[in-house]
Amino acid sequence: MSEDDAPKSAYELAMERLRKRDRDQGIEERPLSEEQRARIADVRRVLDAKLAEREILYQSDRRRARTPDELEKLEEDYKRDRERLVSEREAKVEKIRAE
Repeated sequence: MSEDDAPKSAYELAMERLRKRDRDQGIEERPLSEEQRARIADVRRVLDAKLAEREILYQSDRRRARTPDELEKLEEDYKRDRERLVSEREAKVEKIRAE
């Protein structure tokens, strides 16, 4: 039995269907260059550091909060900042991939 005839996992089958759908829609699959990979890694490293910094500040502020209202406001601010940073990271990565 050759490697091509071996049973495929659900993951492999799903990836084949996605690749076929992309081909049918005219979406071109391009591998990333080493420069793109390095830039993506750098973007992720920087924004992950910002996320970690924001988490530390949030935990610190949380310990100092005195009322439930303060805690609620801190949590809302933290969630908003976290979503913004994650969105920024993903947008930058997608921009690099599209180049």
